[in-house]
Amino acid sequence: MTVAEDRGQTVAAGAETLVEARNLHKSYGPVTAVADLSFAVRRGEILGLLGPNGAGKSTALRMLVGFQYPDAGRVFLAGADVLRDGRRARASLGYLPESVPLYAEMPARRYLEFFAAIKGVRDTRKEIARVTERLDLSRVLHRPCGNLSRGYRQRVGLAQALLGDPAVLILDEPTSGLDPNQIRDFRLLLRELGREKAVLLSTHILPEALEVCDRILILSRGRTVAEGSPAVLAGGDAALHWARFRAPSPPPPGECERFGLVVDAASGSDGAVFLRVRHELNTDEARALLRYALDHGWDLREWGAGAAGLERVFRRLTLGEED
Repeated sequence: MTVAEDRGQTVAAGAETLVEARNLHKSYGPVTAVADLSFAVRRGEILGLLGPNGAGKSTALRMLVGFQYPDAGRVFLAGADVLRDGRRARASLGYLPESVPLYAEMPARRYLEFFAAIKGVRDTRKEIARVTERLDLSRVLHRPCGNLSRGYRQRVGLAQALLGDPAVLILDEPTSGLDPNQIRDFRLLLRELGREKAVLLSTHILPEALEVCDRILILSRGRTVAEGSPAVLAGGDAALHWARFRAPSPPPPGECERFGLVVDAASGSDGAVFLRVRHELNTDEARALLRYALDHGWDLREWGAGAAGLERVFRRLTLGEED
């Protein structure tokens, strides 16, 4: 079962291709950041872009949104060439960079009005009402952006990306710095948006990719080293053979018993602990554990599913480690 099917949806075989990168190449002097990168994202699909620091993810995203020109290759958004017809291409795009570009002293409502004007939104009041209701922002619209919590700043940034109802969403590390409840809410919203748009998600959080994405593209040294569904990349077997997490605090004894978890070691003075699974879990148990870990903000450190868990695959492909 694919992640899309687990979300209660499948990507239609004939769905419209809304993001297409063709043979992108970008170098900085003698350093090659991206080499011959090609992929496509269809409507109703979430593609996860994974890779270690320096893999070329940020450079690839900057070329996709038109912030940087590739040395070679082409990018199309909703059928429009980003370099040759940038205005039409960007009209279909909602973009959330890793560092949300908020103006600290500008009230959230004024910020959204400002970007609505830039995007040429016709009925600004109606459109702001639509995105703020969807993201539950009404209570903070009067507050300066600089006074908002990290979670609300991220929501305001996403509201900006959703103005004009773009067909394409490109999100760079969207859950970075959020607390567990905010992460859960953001991922639920992301899965909802993924039913109607083409979403490209850059992340280094493997559980996020497993939970949210329909397909995963792994980059290393600027090149594609693997592409496929999470289940395929993890070895085709959803049963869990071993796993290790870092949790902000020890889970209740009942949850440890439910998932067969034991505390492996303490993790510093902040109360966090390392947890490991002491016995094999079946498919349903493994999925339930992963969802519990995601909801409670655990970091996945090791995950063994089938012949090679996604964690092992990622490390082998990006670090050259033997399986």
